[in-house]
Amino acid sequence: MVAILFAGIADGAGITALLPLLKLATTTHSAGQADMLPDIPSAGGAREGNHVEEIVVNALAYVGLEPTLGVLLIVIVGFITIRSLLLLIANRHVGYSAAHIATELRLSILRAVLASQWKYFLNKPIGKLANSMATEAHRSAQAYVFGVTMIAMIVQSMVYMAISLAVSWKATLACLGIALVLIAVSHIMVRMSRYAGKRETQLNKSLIARLTDTLQSVKSLKAMAREDLADTVLSAETAKLNEALRRQVLSKEMLDAVLTPATAMVIAIGIYIGLGKWEMPLASVVVLVILLGRVLGQMGKIQKQYQKMVTLESAFWSLRKSIKQAEKFREILEGTEQPRLESAIRLDRVSFAYGDKPVLQDISLTIPTRSLTTIIGSSGAGKTTLVDLIIGLYKPDTGEVCLDDIPLTRIDLKQWRHKLGYVPQEQLLLHDSILTNVTLGDPQLTQADAEYALRAANAWEFVSELPEGMHSSVGERGSKLSGGQRQRIMIARALVHRPEVLILDEPTSALDPASEAIVIRTLEDLRRDYTILAISHQTALAESADKTYRLQDGRLVSAVTETASNAD
Repeated sequence: MVAILFAGIADGAGITALLPLLKLATTTHSAGQADMLPDIPSAGGAREGNHVEEIVVNALAYVGLEPTLGVLLIVIVGFITIRSLLLLIANRHVGYSAAHIATELRLSILRAVLASQWKYFLNKPIGKLANSMATEAHRSAQAYVFGVTMIAMIVQSMVYMAISLAVSWKATLACLGIALVLIAVSHIMVRMSRYAGKRETQLNKSLIARLTDTLQSVKSLKAMAREDLADTVLSAETAKLNEALRRQVLSKEMLDAVLTPATAMVIAIGIYIGLGKWEMPLASVVVLVILLGRVLGQMGKIQKQYQKMVTLESAFWSLRKSIKQAEKFREILEGTEQPRLESAIRLDRVSFAYGDKPVLQDISLTIPTRSLTTIIGSSGAGKTTLVDLIIGLYKPDTGEVCLDDIPLTRIDLKQWRHKLGYVPQEQLLLHDSILTNVTLGDPQLTQADAEYALRAANAWEFVSELPEGMHSSVGERGSKLSGGQRQRIMIARALVHRPEVLILDEPTSALDPASEAIVIRTLEDLRRDYTILAISHQTALAESADKTYRLQDGRLVSAVTETASNAD
């Protein structure tokens, strides 16, 4: 703002230097005075504009310069150069600030969502989060740029107006009145842009959320030759978005169409009145035309910048709303004790419900350390919810989850989760290298850490045979690997930070018998070093477990079974 203010002052000073320059160029002098201004009348008898000219001449005299043609041209060029440099500084700072704001907004929504309760995240479409981080953050930063530019233009127009008031207050006030009328009339287009911008924000949310869901289902859609269905749905959403964008274009072009001829008309009328009615000097009229042209031009630009800002501002308020919602559901971590697991994880008469729907009822079980424990049961039996309670994503309605004999509510959950390696049911691999999929880009993890995890997961043999080893790409969602290979990469990801507890959700459900056998053998090898909890609806994994529990309709329906090796 300081740079913009002084840029406006420099520009105004350069324009006022035109007064003596034009007078010099239009006045006939003797040969000896051809390059010098004639005497300026005293202030009492001066016409409008002459006192400004006198200020310029006196300012030059103060610094020891004579108002010759060469000096005046150098002064004008100098002020233009200063103005350009100051605007460069201001615009660079605005650009840097816009990039910083976009980054901060993206980080704010990401941190708020990641710190929120699990139940909030479950109800938040991934596509809407992606839209907030990409589209809404970018549009918010653009709105900031237009808003700051608008304020800068207001500052500049005030400088031009102050100088033009000194040249002719009557012409300046008349111009200002007309400019305010034009702004009031053109506000209709601004309201149209605001409405179109809100529609764009709403439709972007819906479209990107639907697009994200559709892209995750492309394979099944193509397999059933139903990709046209996705095209139909997305085309309808895109058509609505296109209509909102067309409204924005129309309102913008209408504003340009109104302001440009109106500005030209006002300037033409001003020239006619200044020369024909008020009989002002030509030099004063020319300077006034330049100054008031700048004022009107700035007023038009201010209105255009405001229009662009209101078109985009809805994205900022939408993003802020998402951040506040996530912060409202922030996960409160109350425990402070360091987690220690020496004997077992225990559930003591645990019950849990989603709203009015009971999921787990009166569950008591023990998961010994350095062993493989499985929980089996049909889909919907409550297995995954039980795991979520152990992780601390949910709190039991009644009963307690304990590490040894310490309730999880007293434990620092952040530290407890650092001790966990988790393998979800979905094989969520990035379209990147095996190394990145194992380390997830963590700069503290090395290739040696990744190799350790791959070997522990019985994946090193097939990884080392790939053309680029662990630097080989896995393809989209791991499409270049078999199901068993993908699962072992997921296990390596869970092991790479050397956890104490390994939790697997349906680790063999989507595997063929041969791949299933490899994964089971991997878990059998790992149980010597890790506390392993695996949930499954299949019996093959249970046959290799040290302990097995069966859930049915949220209840523990069978006693603990132990393998012969564990009994021995």
